[in-house]
Amino acid sequence: MTLDSPVPGHLVDGLRSFAGDHGGAKAVIEYVGRRGARIVLVGEDGTWADQFAPGTDVARSACAKAGIVVENEWERELIEQMRPSNDLWRSMGRRSLTR
Repeated sequence: MTLDSPVPGHLVDGLRSFAGDHGGAKAVIEYVGRRGARIVLVGEDGTWADQFAPGTDVARSACAKAGIVVENEWERELIEQMRPSNDLWRSMGRRSLTR
């Protein structure tokens, strides 16, 4: 017998909200150790965001409940669809200058 981990309602609501605001979305789930799993969402308009879940099983369940397709890995087409914001470019520039 296996026990399914509960899926937090706020996680599903956040995923649905993002997908609704950006014309749909696809997700890639990344294991991040003790922290759990990172769900990286890429909207159809190129906007992206992330959310954290307690584990990869919870992340997959949350995406399924929210109606979001989960990609198995970072495909070229998905990466090319992402459009980083100007704020992100600025923050990345500051990080490289502080080394």
